[in-house]
Amino acid sequence: MKSRTGFFVLAAVLLFVFAVVVFEGVQLIATGKPAGIGIGVCAMVIPAIGVWFLWHTVQFGRRSEAMARELEAEGGLPVDELVRTPGGRIDRASADAVFARRQAQAEESPGDWRVWFRLAVAYADAGDTPRARRTMQHAIRLHTGA
Repeated sequence: MKSRTGFFVLAAVLLFVFAVVVFEGVQLIATGKPAGIGIGVCAMVIPAIGVWFLWHTVQFGRRSEAMARELEAEGGLPVDELVRTPGGRIDRASADAVFARRQAQAEESPGDWRVWFRLAVAYADAGDTPRARRTMQHAIRLHTGA
């Protein structure tokens, strides 16, 4: 819950900064000078890209959380079966073994979003965040198509 609160606080601050940048961009455009207009237009484009990115990040989180709730209701959430070191870190060999099993399940059922969700969790456990995110996006596409 702390990470969600932190995310929304940072998102609110980011939106406030975007508003300030847009306000300054409007002020620069209002000068009527070519350099001011150019900088003002750039000041409008950058927050637009940021808002787009923020929106997609929020949607990704909402959709993956909804899928997790659905899996939980079905009793299909992946169980934490990873071996951990005394310091709490995940043992690499354990994560690789779970990953291999999840990958085999995804190859057996390529159209099932549930196995892709579990594979994304396995990628995250193995420390491969970019692939975990891409795999979760694939699971989301399968889920919304279902």
